[in-house]
Amino acid sequence: MDLATLIGLIGAFGIVMTSIVLGGSAGTFVNTPSLMVVLGGTVLVTMMKFSLGKFAGATSIAVKAFLHKPSSAEDLIQESVELAKAARQGGLLALEDREIADEFMKTGLGLLIDGHPADTVRTMLQKDLSQTLKRHADGQDIFKAIGDVGPAMGMIGTLIGLVQMLSNMDDPKQIGPAMAVALLTTLYGAILANMIALPIADKLAVRSAEEYTNKSLIIDALLSIQGGQNPRIIASMLEAYLPRSKRTEEDGEA
Repeated sequence: MDLATLIGLIGAFGIVMTSIVLGGSAGTFVNTPSLMVVLGGTVLVTMMKFSLGKFAGATSIAVKAFLHKPSSAEDLIQESVELAKAARQGGLLALEDREIADEFMKTGLGLLIDGHPADTVRTMLQKDLSQTLKRHADGQDIFKAIGDVGPAMGMIGTLIGLVQMLSNMDDPKQIGPAMAVALLTTLYGAILANMIALPIADKLAVRSAEEYTNKSLIIDALLSIQGGQNPRIIASMLEAYLPRSKRTEEDGEA
């Protein structure tokens, strides 16, 4: 689980709710028609921009931002070196019974064991990578769209409330509460966009970059193993994917 996302989300809502409770009655900030306009309107308008399948898949993509914990590049390098050592000692078939945690690496290793040529392995793995990045891009686009539509629907709800208020000016005492209700839709839209949708879109962009780095590292590692390169050479080559501060001294001197 990604603690940064979870802590940020809970903390942001906690601060907002605390300020509401300290400032007065929390019930004042709950209005069903305003919620219907913002939430229902945002979902329906966003749905118009995408296919139903992509929109439905946005939920599972969003879960990645909260629950998916990608493998670290250091762990992938270490595992790749161990695989390279085993392959040099017993051949690629010696890797058949190895337990591989990363699904992408497991798939690629299966291609090596089955004896596919390097070009085929590279093509199939890069196609898998490109499809993964496309799914992430689709998820980012959907949540960015929610971030754009949410405040707009909030403004529409506010305008509806103002029209209703101005059409009934007989009782001055009702103007204040009616204005408060009208402004709630703007608040809901701002919360939906800036505390939920846009942060999720940005986190998906981070996840996409991590996925690209890890899978590119795995492709290079597997092709090097297939080519029978020395494990130390493979380790040195793969450390290019690490920040300079995390590379070994030997690699830095090289």
